[in-house]
Amino acid sequence: MADTMQFDLVSPERKLLSLQVREVRLPGSEGDLTAMPGHAPVIVTLRPGLVIAVGDDGNNHEFAVTGGFVEINGESVTLLAERGHQRAEMTQEIFNEMMREAHVKRQAVEKRASSPGEEIVAAAVKLLADMEALGTHIGLDPKQASAPE
Repeated sequence: MADTMQFDLVSPERKLLSLQVREVRLPGSEGDLTAMPGHAPVIVTLRPGLVIAVGDDGNNHEFAVTGGFVEINGESVTLLAERGHQRAEMTQEIFNEMMREAHVKRQAVEKRASSPGEEIVAAAVKLLADMEALGTHIGLDPKQASAPE
């Protein structure tokens, strides 16, 4: 079994990272997981959170994502992020914009449903909670982000 695997992280705007890694830590929608060489094939949805790729040199590469999908197999990990930024480039302004987008998604879901069911409300609350946790984890203030009117 190889010691490394290929990792590719892309967002709609650009390719964020492509390198050989020892492991990739992911914020799965059903819980956090770590992909390593030899991992069983799986496709996972992601929640907002921090993706950490450990390069073959041992250095961590950290990215904030708002969600997406990841395909894992024994030789590679391919992550398609809804939106992603290197942790180092995350500012309060970018985070506030991400929070506004999360609020807009919640409001759109509520408007489409004539009477929002528990599942819809729970998903919207979880999305906002995950976004707040991401901001807190990387040292940004979720309380500075305002909900759109």
